[in-house]
Formats: sequence, structure tokens, C-alpha cells
Amino acid sequence: MPRRKIMNPQPCPVARGVDIVGDRWSLLIVRDAFDGVRRFGDFQRSLGVARNILSDRLRKLVDAEVLATQAASDGSAYQEYVLTAKGESLFAVVLALRQWGERYLFEPGEPHSLLIDKGSGQPVPLMLPKTQDGAALLPAATEVRKLT
Repeated sequence: MPRRKIMNPQPCPVARGVDIVGDRWSLLIVRDAFDGVRRFGDFQRSLGVARNILSDRLRKLVDAEVLATQAASDGSAYQEYVLTAKGESLFAVVLALRQWGERYLFEPGEPHSLLIDKGSGQPVPLMLPKTQDGAALLPAATEVRKLT
């Protein structure tokens, strides 16, 4: 498999990730795709974003292989946008941001959406990084090592 062109030469994975999904619209498109939105018009209605901005962000997400296009499932002339495996792996990012928002950005009792585990019918448990032995991993217990 040929190596992809590096869009951001920075050696930081966070910086490279932000280049792909770090703006408001791109991340909200990914969120909507997880919620089952597939068509341009449906993304536009959900997000209230201008057509030119939506078109640009969808193109960038397709170019980055986060989304793929396919023929509409209903046989119409439309195309649909679907998450790729690379896009689906952003679930943890969206979940972490959702849980952070639920914890810090709503007043007690203020209504908001809730992510439910379909199997149990219960809210998705708080996602926390863990050490190899299963203990909570705190930021102070980590360090960034530059690879050469």
C-alpha cells in the first residue's frame, strides 16, 4: 500500500488529528454520521451550515478517508456519506467530548441528549483511560516521548 501524503508535517499526532476533524463542522458531521445521517441535505438540516462549508468539509473528510461516498441505499440518484473504519474509530473521541460536555457544560437538571447502550438500555458509562493493570490513568502519570 503506498504511503499517504502527509498533510501536516508536525510530529504531533494531536496536531495532525486536529487538521482533519478539529474544526466545529467536521466534528459535528462525524457526530451526525454516528447518529445515522447520510445525505448532504440531512447534514445541512441537522447542522444549519452553509452549503459551501458543508461541501468543503465533506470533501475533506472523504479525502482523509474518514467518510466514503456510496450510492443511495434507496436506489435514488443521490449519494450517501458513510463512516469508514477510520471514521468509526473516532467514536471514542466523540464520546469523550460528549461526556466532557455533559459533565461541565450543563446546569444540574438542564435537558440534553444522552447516549444509550442499546444492549442494556442504560447510559454509556464514563470513559476513562486505564493503565495496563486496569487502574485509572491520570494525566500526571503520562509523558510524551518524541520518536526519532
